[in-house]
Amino acid sequence: MSLIQIIGKLPAQAHKQIYRHHGALAALQRRHFSEAAEEQDLVVIGSGPGGYVAAIKAAQLGMKTVCVEKDPTLGGTCLNVGCIPSKALLNNSHFYHMAHSGDLTSRGIDVGDLKLNLPKMMEQKTKAVKSLTSGIAQLFKLNGVTHLAGRGRVTGAREVAILHPDGKIKEVVKTKHILIATGSEVTPFPGIEVDENTIVSSTGALSLDKVPDKMVLIGAGVIGLELGSVWQRLGTEVTAVEFLPHVGGLGIDMELSKNFQRILKKQGIKFMMNTKVVSARKASGRVSVTVEPVSDSSKREELECDTLLVCIGRRPYTKDLGLEEVGIALDDRGRIPVNGRFATKVPSIYAIGDVVAGPMLAHKAEDEGIIAVEGMAGGAVHIDYNCVPSVIYTHPEVAWVGKTEEQLKEEGVKYKVGRFPLAANSRAKTTGDTDGLVKIISHEETDRILGAHMIGQSAGEIINEAALAMEYGASSEDVARVCHAHPTVSEAFREANIAAYVGKAINC
Repeated sequence: MSLIQIIGKLPAQAHKQIYRHHGALAALQRRHFSEAAEEQDLVVIGSGPGGYVAAIKAAQLGMKTVCVEKDPTLGGTCLNVGCIPSKALLNNSHFYHMAHSGDLTSRGIDVGDLKLNLPKMMEQKTKAVKSLTSGIAQLFKLNGVTHLAGRGRVTGAREVAILHPDGKIKEVVKTKHILIATGSEVTPFPGIEVDENTIVSSTGALSLDKVPDKMVLIGAGVIGLELGSVWQRLGTEVTAVEFLPHVGGLGIDMELSKNFQRILKKQGIKFMMNTKVVSARKASGRVSVTVEPVSDSSKREELECDTLLVCIGRRPYTKDLGLEEVGIALDDRGRIPVNGRFATKVPSIYAIGDVVAGPMLAHKAEDEGIIAVEGMAGGAVHIDYNCVPSVIYTHPEVAWVGKTEEQLKEEGVKYKVGRFPLAANSRAKTTGDTDGLVKIISHEETDRILGAHMIGQSAGEIINEAALAMEYGASSEDVARVCHAHPTVSEAFREANIAAYVGKAINC
């Protein structure tokens, strides 16, 4: 009599005990499906920016590659409910704001009767998302990547089970390598339940069916300020409650943070700094939020709003991956420990993106995905996290790469600073976007660029010039001696480098 037949004759309660403590059924299913599966070179779990890019790169390197995705569409958080839809709304809400605020009138463009068509704006956002997610599916076909729908779970050092939504095994794939690229999820706020209606996460804030009269943001970091800007432009009274004494989250230079907050305040966003949210309760379709100063709990205050946006950050998504069963323990922040080649303690299992240490950025995950796969193929593995740029896509944009002044002071590094205001930039004057500055930090003795920080139109584009310069070890003199087209905002970047190099810019 086989083991399956023996188990089948046992009482139901015995079944539960066996499955709970020994995983006998799962083990039997794995063997059954594994025998029929075709071996792969790589199975990627997750199709976000890190996962889908890694899968394509692996296929281009000749690997037989499978990409497993639990959601109906490819692209992960970034393409579906993150980077892409938020940028569509940021762009279009800015157009509306230019017309509604009288900005276009001041430029000689009389708009007349202006009306917001929110459903149409959401439709354009959805169209952009759909075109990109379907584009990944097409790229998979062109490069020979096999897409398997379902939840991926590691069931062995070289084996991944594809699960149905109910947890039952759909199929099991044997593979030489496994790459975990499952990304991150919204960090919940203790005691406040998100319903994506009146209390929303970033996902719900991207799909509101009407413009709220009042919105409270829990957190004035990147996500909160971007989405808060969208709704403020469309007519919402926005108040940001921030535990820290500065806006922009961790990693932003304090000089830029102060300037950024001043600009956003001028645009109409209200700020409550050094303040924490104690609780929130719903009543009659509205939300009452209790807040208090970080340093004085006796001064509590109630804020009323139509929509409460919880945006205190994200956490690694590692739920039900089966890591414990193969001996991989998470660190104290829920991340997967990896070595310099992105391999876990199990040599055949790798991890990249938001589930490992480092900034939770789509482009960081993409780079890790490419070099991790190249490493599997025998190539060199190198990434300099100091050269990974960050961008806040408000208007004006905020961008930075490298060290801040605060970090260099703490490290005891001698440095010099060059600044150039956009008010002195010819292109900024012609477009009427003069809020902002460029700040370059270079080493006092070697002149090597240590950090670049910008506020202004196109900052998210120009910061890549700084990242390239830093990746190749450029000095501020190197950039200062490169001819930049005139008139462009990028000239402000050159001028700030001139200021860092010789002590004074040309045009201010």
